[in-house]
Amino acid sequence: MKLHRSLIALLAGAAALLGSATFAEQQTAPAPSPVAAQAPLPTNARPALWKVADRDTTIFLFGTIHVLPEGIDWYKGPVRHAFEHSDLLVTELPELSTSEIAGAMLKQGLLPRGQTLRSLMNDEQRGKYDATLTKLGLQPAMFDHNRPWVVALLLPLIRVQQIGFDPQHGVEAQLTKRGKELKRQHQGLETIEQQLGIFAALSPEDQMTYLMAVVDALPQVDGQIHEMVGDWARGDAGKLAELLNSDEDQTLAEPLIHGRNRAWAKWIDERMKQPGTVFIAVGAGHLGGKGSVQDLLAKAGHRSRRVQ
Repeated sequence: MKLHRSLIALLAGAAALLGSATFAEQQTAPAPSPVAAQAPLPTNARPALWKVADRDTTIFLFGTIHVLPEGIDWYKGPVRHAFEHSDLLVTELPELSTSEIAGAMLKQGLLPRGQTLRSLMNDEQRGKYDATLTKLGLQPAMFDHNRPWVVALLLPLIRVQQIGFDPQHGVEAQLTKRGKELKRQHQGLETIEQQLGIFAALSPEDQMTYLMAVVDALPQVDGQIHEMVGDWARGDAGKLAELLNSDEDQTLAEPLIHGRNRAWAKWIDERMKQPGTVFIAVGAGHLGGKGSVQDLLAKAGHRSRRVQ
């Protein structure tokens, strides 16, 4: 399995849904290893926003970053106006409790009794894996009862949290909080079982290859997350899409990106038949480049106009 150099940053975002119910419950955050100097992130952000509208229906499409540092000012201008005047917030997942997330993880993410993650590795894999967890400040046996795909999601999340990026500062968390204040309806495009099932469906061999690819790529995650958030904050949707989506391995790209784009475009096409204003916030990688949600909507006869 080939892992694109920036796919690890995308999966750090996907892993945001796991943070509060897995890593945070298992131990306090370890002390971070040294952080390489990075260019300052823009604090005055203008991320991309699109509008799809007909006579009585308006749908806004907002590309999100699931984990952000504190202090990036993005909820203003057209984004704020669009959200404050919408009837419904739609995100990838509905709001979930810690117990709901943990239950789904336990159901799909544990190895059979008698197996351990590190016993499934050869000596070379185990050596690399143990060294990576030690560098993160974790015990090598910490995730021994988890399937490889779970750990592949968690390791990038753990690292970006160590350097100040957190799901609680992410776009979805902030929109959910503001939506409650506005008594806004909120629904998800998917269930957590569907999201986790994308990774759980990988063969055991692909899961292990995926985990080891993440281990190899993890030293680059600091720079990648800064680059990704910088492109998002500047509203550079084209560069962001290229960073997130180019050259992914098709084993993951089809179910993780393309299949979901098709399902979401179909949902939007159906929703356009009902009046009202909807604010859709999904990962920014789905709203840029060839095969994006907007591309698929255009084929269905819906023009997307960028408004920020």
